[in-house]
Amino acid sequence: MLILAILVWGFLVGWLAWLIVRGGGFREVRWPQAVAAGLIGSFVGGLGISLLSGDGLALRPSGLIGSVIGAVIVLLIWGALQRRRAR
Repeated sequence: MLILAILVWGFLVGWLAWLIVRGGGFREVRWPQAVAAGLIGSFVGGLGISLLSGDGLALRPSGLIGSVIGAVIVLLIWGALQRRRAR
């Protein structure tokens, strides 16, 4: 059940990050990339912000916001690498 919750959270965070970075509608999202960015960003950003704010590993708003910020950063880096590779 925990794995399903993590996947759903990665899906939501990735979708929010995609809307922030790329804009567009629901159909324009590259779902594998959005979910991967959501999972990676959620782990890195959520954990990092939670630990920096002193919340520990508990589920707090700082970790939730950090998840979205982390996913946005992952998508920005991913896009920069794709543009660099395309040259």
